[in-house]
Amino acid sequence: MEVSKFLLIYLFFCYFCVLSNHNNGVEASHKVYQGLKSKTAVKVKQLHRTGYHFQPPRNWINDPNGPMYYKGIYHLFYQYNPKGAVWGNIVWAHSVSKDLINWEALEPAIYPSKPFDIKGCWSGSATVLPGNKPVIFYTGIDPQGKQIQNYAIPSNSSDPYLRQWTKPTDNPIAVAGFKMNKTAFRDPTTAWKIDEHWRMLVGGRRNQRGIAHLYRSRDFKKWTKAQHPLHSVPNTGMWECPDFYPVALFGEAGQNTSAFGPNVKHVLKVSLDATRFEYYTLGEYFPSRDKYVVDMDSIDGRDGLRYDYGNFYASKSFFDPVKDRRILWGWANESDTPQDDVSKGWAGIQTIPRKVWLDPNRKQLLQWPVEEIETLRSQNVRLSEKKLKLGDRIEVEEITAAQADVDVTFSIPNLDKAEPFDPSWTNAQELCSLKGSSVQGGVGPFGLLTLASQKLEEYTPVFFRVFKAQYKHVVLLCSDARSSSLRNIGLYKPSFAGFVDVDLSEKKQLSLRSLIDHSVVESFGAGGKTCITSRVYPTLAVFGDAHLFAFNNGTETIIVDLNAWSMRKPNKMNN
Repeated sequence: MEVSKFLLIYLFFCYFCVLSNHNNGVEASHKVYQGLKSKTAVKVKQLHRTGYHFQPPRNWINDPNGPMYYKGIYHLFYQYNPKGAVWGNIVWAHSVSKDLINWEALEPAIYPSKPFDIKGCWSGSATVLPGNKPVIFYTGIDPQGKQIQNYAIPSNSSDPYLRQWTKPTDNPIAVAGFKMNKTAFRDPTTAWKIDEHWRMLVGGRRNQRGIAHLYRSRDFKKWTKAQHPLHSVPNTGMWECPDFYPVALFGEAGQNTSAFGPNVKHVLKVSLDATRFEYYTLGEYFPSRDKYVVDMDSIDGRDGLRYDYGNFYASKSFFDPVKDRRILWGWANESDTPQDDVSKGWAGIQTIPRKVWLDPNRKQLLQWPVEEIETLRSQNVRLSEKKLKLGDRIEVEEITAAQADVDVTFSIPNLDKAEPFDPSWTNAQELCSLKGSSVQGGVGPFGLLTLASQKLEEYTPVFFRVFKAQYKHVVLLCSDARSSSLRNIGLYKPSFAGFVDVDLSEKKQLSLRSLIDHSVVESFGAGGKTCITSRVYPTLAVFGDAHLFAFNNGTETIIVDLNAWSMRKPNKMNN
């Protein structure tokens, strides 16, 4: 299929608008491109399609919706455009798996068909009621463009694949009140039950105050809005895709969404439409008052904790009863997809599902790729106790560097050369831009050069840098896309970064795991304390021409222990 000049010009204009809107390179989440629709994709060798990340064969995807486990099957619903590789015509696509690795695409579970959703079936959640009865909550768009909350139930609950869903006639279940913003009222959460009452949240906004509206029900059909929201914060804008769930105070075991008591802490996550990043807090939930109180040391707002400091948005978690864990999925933002990939009919991936639990310090969450992903490992390469001096670079050979799993530990013999930390450096992303991988330091920068061309015309560095503050050392983790591609027009190439809350006084080591997959690099620093997902689009460092290096540009020698694997493709990925 040839791409017309008009299409290329139009796409260039769209990306120019994206880069100009100061939303971190990501377009407004609900803009429809009516002129860019195609039902088929060209079957060509696509440089940037991932090998083992979740994606359909073609077209646009975004938010993961209502993941759940039912009768031996994992279900992933997701926002999908069946007609093109841009946002619009949204339905709830549906894929199933028995291992979280191999996925089979089924027919869409929900698509616009009723007056309460005729203009769109947007994000929501799934709840499995007692008696193993699944229910979907979702936001429908009515003929006037108002956002209303609906539910759907399986047409045949004996079918473990849940191929067909019914929308009962008593929909909608929640409508914005007279004084509420009817175009900022969406994304209902998984429900939880305490004291005979079910609860759910719906994201909203009043002026610039972000709101988690609270609804209650006794029978799961008639829902009543609580007088006060569960939580709200001024100057945060629209709260999209809220998620509210408990985590255990001790250990890594997941908790059912209705779990409550002295041995759990609660997490409230919101996706901020204004920044296109996600933020979460830890706190205490009081069911008697239906109030969530944020921990005193948990920052509430745009400077707070994030699941991921990169291309990661609209995430959703669920409790996996099979392995007693909470699993988190996120959408790797796709507004910066190169126009030639869009013209070939695809855009969008989901991150690798992550296990999530409370850090023993009780100040943050930890995340780690689900163990099932390790079944795709093949060719293995090890580097043991390799010393990297200032300017050293070692290539990790004999693996497929474009499709790999890399786990490395960096040992730091001495911290005396750490650079002084300026207290004004509060923005990690700006600090990464200032102190990039090629800027010589004391302790660091050291890390990996992923998706690198042989002569380093292109590379995506993922690296640490250690600073010395007044009372402790400050650790910065960066995933810097500025050098990721020779293509300069229409790409968002940020220097993503986050600080890592780790004490180096006892053990002078930092670990890094990176899942590399053609156009995505998912990195987990210090055992999952700080995570960064980068979408990158190299032109030279592709397929067999991609390389992987360990490097050090600090004056302090670093000792590297590395384990890397080539990664196979799943046997089935929605094909």
